[in-house]
Amino acid sequence: MIIDFHTHIFPPEIRQDRSACFTSEEAFYRLYSDPKACMIGARELIDTMDEEGVDRSVVFGFPWKEADRFRRQNDYIMEAVAAHPDRLIGLACFDADHPSAAAETQRCLAGGLSGVGELAYYESGITEDNLERLAPVMELCREKNAVVLIHTNEPVGHLYPGKSPNTLSQIYSLPQRFPENRLVLAHWGGGLFFYALLKKEVRETLRNVYFDTAASPFLYDPSVWEMAARIVGIDKILFGTDYPLLKPARYFREIDASALSQEDRARIKGDNAAALLGLTVA
Repeated sequence: MIIDFHTHIFPPEIRQDRSACFTSEEAFYRLYSDPKACMIGARELIDTMDEEGVDRSVVFGFPWKEADRFRRQNDYIMEAVAAHPDRLIGLACFDADHPSAAAETQRCLAGGLSGVGELAYYESGITEDNLERLAPVMELCREKNAVVLIHTNEPVGHLYPGKSPNTLSQIYSLPQRFPENRLVLAHWGGGLFFYALLKKEVRETLRNVYFDTAASPFLYDPSVWEMAARIVGIDKILFGTDYPLLKPARYFREIDASALSQEDRARIKGDNAAALLGLTVA
């Protein structure tokens, strides 16, 4: 089973007039003001899944600041999952600092979604105040054994739209503060997995942390696949594309060219995600 753990879809009204969101949503403007920044719906995603040989995708929208907008977005995700239960797995997405974040989490988990994400702190980094406001969301997800996917990025290197000012210490504060939550850190966790080489503390702190590979061909040398498997363990790596940013084939070429065994490639491409989500692997 091949599972893409990181894809974005948007409801028709957003796709048809994205500019209506630019004024009140600064992060969205930075990521999607370029007309070349592609936005798709559920049907387009499934068509690509069929073309690329992907069995299931984890889908979510954008962490909107306005409550009405993130509720409508999450409604669309719930409708898409209900319409395609054998292909799509949905996460609830919203501004994690919003006062109604916990209520929205509860509503969406009750509505058939499998967790929360991709939460992001594009403007602030991940501060202590952010963690405090995130706590009720994490408590609900912990009670339901639901996954939480959080945007992270490497704190060094070139700048690009969507690169937040998070530090490695801030990223590390997530599993420190919420050790019992099942956390997925997007984009290789900003490189946090490298620190599993440390002899004390880190590997234990990361025991419930997984790393998705979204945007990896843009960010990392292909050797990252083998290095991550050796350092943090093959079972902690989740294939994710950030589609429609990149198609799965770009990742498959790197994975299949690596020295990883066929069994390990299968674990990255979907078996790990299936185990995390409680799905049966054919």
